Amino acid sequence: MEAEIKDVNISNGQLLTPFQRQLLLKILTEDLPELYRQRIQIMLLADEGKSQTNICRTLGCCPATARHWIHIARSGMAHQWQTSPIGRPKAVNEEYLERLKTLVSDSPRNYGYGFRRWTANWLSKHLAKEFGFQLSDCHIKRLLKTMGLSTKSKPLLTAENSSHLSQNSQLNT
Repeated sequence: MEAEIKDVNISNGQLLTPFQRQLLLKILTEDLPELYRQRIQIMLLADEGKSQTNICRTLGCCPATARHWIHIARSGMAHQWQTSPIGRPKAVNEEYLERLKTLVSDSPRNYGYGFRRWTANWLSKHLAKEFGFQLSDCHIKRLLKTMGLSTKSKPLLTAENSSHLSQNSQLNT
């Protein structure tokens, strides 16, 4: 595969500038993780005029991956082949979880909001301001559930509920 790409005339590309093509060919000679190598090969093959189907067949990649990197090459951004990290980002760390726990246990009013209890949406927005990335409401709820927390307030234990609970516990013993 690399031999195919190296033998191509540098100045006859369809999508890349001669400089971009030469740079990508040079980078391809370096020791790279396989997925980074694949990105570069997709752009070089697309520059040669190969179809998405042909690229997928040659490299064994999925159409979405080929389509994405062909688009990057077509939009003149081939030099940014390494700006998208490989794999899912590990955005949520221990610090994030601790902060989420603190926020849920505090009133939103302590942070300048006018409402009495947090929603997953507002937790997500507030944490996005602090950490620079936003999680979906669903993911916030999942994290809270994992930690045994919730945005729903617990029902108040009234005297009537308390006596009812003690009667039930006596019946169960």
